[in-house]
Amino acid sequence: MEFFGLLQGLGIEGATGLMFAMLLVLLVTGIPLAYVTLLVALIFALGWFGPMAVPLITSRVYSFVSSFVFVSVPMFVLMAAILDRSGIARDLFDAMRLVGGRLRGGIAIQTILVAVILAAMSGIIGGEVVLLGLIALPQMLRLGYDKHLAIGVVCAGGALGTMVPPSIVLIIYGLTANVSIGDLFTAAFIPGLMLAGFYVAYVLIRAYLNPAIAPVVEGPRATTREKLRLAKGLFLPILVVIGVLGSIYGGIASVTEASAVGVLGVTLSTMIRGEFTIDLMKAAALQTLQTVGMIVWIGIGATALVGVFNLMGGIKFVSAMITGISDEPVVVLLFMMAILFILGMFLDWVGIALLTMPIFVPIITSMGYDPVWFGVVFCMNMQMSFLSPPFGPAAFYLKSVAPPDISLGTIFRSLLPFIGMQALAVAVLILFPAIAIY
Repeated sequence: MEFFGLLQGLGIEGATGLMFAMLLVLLVTGIPLAYVTLLVALIFALGWFGPMAVPLITSRVYSFVSSFVFVSVPMFVLMAAILDRSGIARDLFDAMRLVGGRLRGGIAIQTILVAVILAAMSGIIGGEVVLLGLIALPQMLRLGYDKHLAIGVVCAGGALGTMVPPSIVLIIYGLTANVSIGDLFTAAFIPGLMLAGFYVAYVLIRAYLNPAIAPVVEGPRATTREKLRLAKGLFLPILVVIGVLGSIYGGIASVTEASAVGVLGVTLSTMIRGEFTIDLMKAAALQTLQTVGMIVWIGIGATALVGVFNLMGGIKFVSAMITGISDEPVVVLLFMMAILFILGMFLDWVGIALLTMPIFVPIITSMGYDPVWFGVVFCMNMQMSFLSPPFGPAAFYLKSVAPPDISLGTIFRSLLPFIGMQALAVAVLILFPAIAIY
């Protein structure tokens, strides 16, 4: 009880420092982020307000998990889980040979285009990186591609699910910032394609400056019959993308309803292909339960912590501290980007969004920035968190399926140019906001 009495005596400045230190120490011990945030929230709620504050935490958590839009998260995860277990992605990659052709660096460009289509189908980063690691990486290495280029293309391409709608990062941001998710999807579409364009340009420049790193695929040209056979692999994925994004942009369905359309589309695709089984659906459902369970628990912990911190007056204190850095809004914005980048090196994007956006978004709107545009910039920043060491998840996803001779250090070194392109994309979005809010 003496400890609890001490919390209020520290004042909001001391309590904020203690809260941050406690979070850091508990995370270093290896306890999952969800439990750390929930534990710290409970300690500070009891220590600052007493037992009567606990119902406030539960009511805040309920408002987060009971949101109708949140239903779209398990739907999009289920889409990715079904895709992961079907041959749709493999056929899609084969079909993209029609685009790559005999172009130097064609297989790498083909991989990026497949990544964009997969991102537009489900938007789950882990599944995309693993799929591309199993399908594209062995083919590029077999054809003599530079391993650093091949690794970078697979990881960076797989991470495009953060930007290309329907992105779960955008959905969580929209829920946290109370912004229209449909508006976020519309705003993120062009920046997502812009980033993919940066990757394609990088591959082409590297390949033509040094032809040895991306050999041209030799062999007989595909016949008309072969081209028609390959084109079939494009039909079903494109149909699913049109069903999901077309229903949202056309105003036919909400994001939640469109996610159900997507699950139906992918399930029908597996049936048409003769791949549908009860075991496939059961395994996909279990994977969805595991992934969404993690997201929900992180959401519960982060929401509780932010709620307690807000009641303590901590958000006002931190907001005043951040805005006090400079009178120039751009400087404050760049400082926020630096904080997000550093947090991204150590924390999961769900935790970052739920912990920082309740503080950052009010500051952004008070400075006259558009919260929809800021959501796109935030997601572009989170692209870097998937690749940046020491805990970039894309690297670990790829390592789980990469050949044994490719070390984690090699993967992280390969990602550095792509992190640079992501930083460039953030800078372009800040300099030219009309790219997102056209």
